[in-house]
Amino acid sequence: MAVYDFLEGTAPLLISCPHVGTVVPEEIAGRMTSEGRSVADTDWNVHRLYDFAAELGVSLITPRYARYVIDLNRSPEGQALYPGASNTELCPTTTFENRPIYRGGGVPDEAEIAERRRLYWQPYHDKIVATVAMLKGLHGRVLLWDGHSIQSQVPRFFEGNLPDLNIGTGGGATAAPALVGKIAEVAEKSAYSHVVDGRFKGGYITRNYGKPAEGVHAVQLELSQITYMYEGAPFGFREDLADQVRPVIRAMVEAGLDWVRNT
Repeated sequence: MAVYDFLEGTAPLLISCPHVGTVVPEEIAGRMTSEGRSVADTDWNVHRLYDFAAELGVSLITPRYARYVIDLNRSPEGQALYPGASNTELCPTTTFENRPIYRGGGVPDEAEIAERRRLYWQPYHDKIVATVAMLKGLHGRVLLWDGHSIQSQVPRFFEGNLPDLNIGTGGGATAAPALVGKIAEVAEKSAYSHVVDGRFKGGYITRNYGKPAEGVHAVQLELSQITYMYEGAPFGFREDLADQVRPVIRAMVEAGLDWVRNT
């Protein structure tokens, strides 16, 4: 089975949605709790909000395997994204509700983590590296857009309700301020609440690949799931809500693409 799906484009923009996968290999699922097998912390169907990618000529990469198998948005060495805060690991052992993903002694050891990294993590990142290099070679610079979603309330990570549109740039380190300003301007004019570098400042993908001085800009959009789906199981997609938020996301992406092409 392929590790990821890839839509190839030639515009200077790559969209990555690293947490949409839902597949768990049988040998891993057999050691999981019911909570683990439910893969509840998936970014459910967020890639469907980027179904305009082909029309814009931009590339899109999405994994098939669940973040409970391995988190593609974490450092391969397993460093915490937010030191001092609650974090989930490269191979998560607890859900966002702090419930165990594995039964008894089923937690993967270092050897298994290394094997999962080789099988699932590395191919995804190799494709990002190759695509960014190709697009930068064509255009001189490129935007990597990392698309995520999360429930509007997750007490483990933040208090109260999350803003609808959470733009992350590693505290301003991963993208040019003018580019971020264009994207944020679209959000500000929309009907949705937004924040730049709030609780979510961008994960490993954004922080690792965003090198504005080298012509590679990276932005993460963490979308509150209440804007497009039912937040409880079975996590159904709501096209009526998606039809409202998708044009805003597209306008944000187009603003970034326009800046990369023309500035």
